[in-house]
Amino acid sequence: MRALTVNEVPSAPVVAEVERPRPQAGELLVKVEVSSVNGFDAATAAGWLQQMMEHRFPLVIGKDFAGTVEELGEGVEGFTVGEKVFGVVMKPFLGTGSLAEYVTVSAAYGVARVPAVLDVRDAGALGLAGTAAFDSLNALNLGKDETVLVSGATGGVGALSVQLAAARGAKVIATARPGAETDFVTGLTDADIQVVDFTGDLAAQVRVLAPEGVDAVLHLASDGAALAGLLKPGGRIASTLGLTQDAVEGQDVTVHSVMADANAQTLTELAGQAASGALRVPVTASFPLERADEAFAAFGAGALGKIAVTCS
Repeated sequence: MRALTVNEVPSAPVVAEVERPRPQAGELLVKVEVSSVNGFDAATAAGWLQQMMEHRFPLVIGKDFAGTVEELGEGVEGFTVGEKVFGVVMKPFLGTGSLAEYVTVSAAYGVARVPAVLDVRDAGALGLAGTAAFDSLNALNLGKDETVLVSGATGGVGALSVQLAAARGAKVIATARPGAETDFVTGLTDADIQVVDFTGDLAAQVRVLAPEGVDAVLHLASDGAALAGLLKPGGRIASTLGLTQDAVEGQDVTVHSVMADANAQTLTELAGQAASGALRVPVTASFPLERADEAFAAFGAGALGKIAVTCS
């Protein structure tokens, strides 16, 4: 099968022919229709995860997937061949990813059914970014009328977080450059989103909007410790980038380090919101698998929202 691979890290991924995977006991073989590019994929290719997870080469990159169940591994119950499913590859090693024509995934974790009215392109770009946004806002326990600063609002996780936070009734301040980035962020939802330019004096701009500080920060980009300084006393910051409590020692703030938990319940909740129109999956570009390396490059160049890859 064709897949986006690396034979060593760090290296630039290329599309190559690799052996088609076979489902082990408890696994589904999924014929992938759509995948997408995530920061995790970039970190894998850059070699940043070498000391954290086993790497099996040739390593197929990719976490998100949406497609059709092609085959059931031994002992699998609750799924049938031909069903549309989506989710996140959640294996303890890296090597059999989803930017490919086929992927094997655990039937027990990281997979859910695609609602009939949800576009498969959206499903294929929703899993990891949606789960990271969902879990981050839950960690913050964000309440109605609280003010949250979303740093990194133009990326996939950020764009989904802006919408989910607004839906909770929070007052959202989002970081974006003036022009197309600002238009993208403010167009995500009908809610009134305040935008600050992170290339300028971010602290001064935030203080104008929240003189006493913000209640919460979602750290998806920039210096987490500096962002924590924009919180009011007792504030909370959720970080997907490894910020720890030690980084804000002496400050009256709480740090939540978030690792996305793509369980079926969360995936089903996100898919339901997307299917109803309450949540828009911000796909701004789509590439065929043959050009997946270009999709990867576009992601690295800072493309807005999510980049989808059609695999079949």
